[in-house]
Amino acid sequence: MRADHKSKIVGTVWGLLALNTLGSAGARTVVAIPRSLIQMVTMGALVAAFALALAVNPRARIRPSAFVFLLTLLLVPSVIASVHLEVGFGALFRCFRLALFVGTLWLLSRWWDGGLTFVRHHIRMYFAVLVLVAVGLAVAPGTALPEYYGGRLVGALWPLTPPQIGQYAAVVIGLTVLLLLGRRTGGAAAATVIVPSLVLLAMTHTRTATLGLVIGLVLAIGSLVLTSSAARRFFAWSVLCATVAAVVFSSALRAWFLRGQSQENFSNLTGRAKVWDALLSAPRTAGETVFGTGLGDKSFDGLPIDNSWLAVFHEQGLIGVTIVAAIIIVLGGVALLRPPSLPRACAIFLISYCALSSYTEVGLGDASAYLLHLALAASLLVAPAPAAPLPTADSPRRRIPRWARR
Repeated sequence: MRADHKSKIVGTVWGLLALNTLGSAGARTVVAIPRSLIQMVTMGALVAAFALALAVNPRARIRPSAFVFLLTLLLVPSVIASVHLEVGFGALFRCFRLALFVGTLWLLSRWWDGGLTFVRHHIRMYFAVLVLVAVGLAVAPGTALPEYYGGRLVGALWPLTPPQIGQYAAVVIGLTVLLLLGRRTGGAAAATVIVPSLVLLAMTHTRTATLGLVIGLVLAIGSLVLTSSAARRFFAWSVLCATVAAVVFSSALRAWFLRGQSQENFSNLTGRAKVWDALLSAPRTAGETVFGTGLGDKSFDGLPIDNSWLAVFHEQGLIGVTIVAAIIIVLGGVALLRPPSLPRACAIFLISYCALSSYTEVGLGDASAYLLHLALAASLLVAPAPAAPLPTADSPRRRIPRWARR
């Protein structure tokens, strides 16, 4: 198989993994899509991704990866807790889904070389999702800005919630800005991606995604300040513009940030704190404390948990929390040890974004967009293979056969 064909297949596999993480539950759409059909599409995308990855890598040649190894370890408490079937056969199905997801990452690790190829795949896929959201907004603005979500933007053609859209927009914006600073894309192409994504992010009123974007970019650009004049200029102008905006538009920014909520509701994180307190105070057996209750729908007593660490503790126990913490620590530690570069800056942005979002979003313990973001960060932190040394005068010369001299 030719190298360009393999590259296209690898990009398709990455896009299918992203499609699998879009989820099956969300807002109401213009045309009602049965949840079973959505699950069939997303799960079919994962199966197709694994099959294509195996087809392009039939000998299963893999590259050592601490990230994927830790994800493989995460399967252990997931399966141990799920075999009791306390949360139904869906737990074992989710374990199978996570195993396929991890297996596909192992097969793709062969092409992880610290380059920006997967960054471009990532941007293309999630920007395509944002285009679908924009089309739904244009076709059915009433459905895309429903009252039951407080007028926040949702997916009108595919059931996507405001936090999902905000997450995709923030990641696309952050990675594109870094590619622009690294002169790996043109200004017109970057503006085509950044400007509409910013508009969609603002319409979702998603505070977590906005803070994650800002803090992630600050850390990522800060890692380039000493080696890139473009990063220094961008950082200086960003600080100046942010200061002016904070002074001139302070009331508007505060209103956007509060989303019409009372101060008490805002301090309780829109009711999340009550669910967290109830989850932590619930009685548990020793086995549930260590291994969890099995992979579920990330809810407790019918209410969403909305915290990755508590969701992992609930479903995969203390072992799961330890493994997830090790994933973040290992990726962050490797990023700090790498020399300044654009791939390192992209990895720092993704790691910091996922770490910050984990406080109010779930996904670090199951196949999700957050794990795919971290997989991208892991691919960017792979040390490139050392180049073969050039022959020198002291190198032993290979004897040329007599027949080859004629």
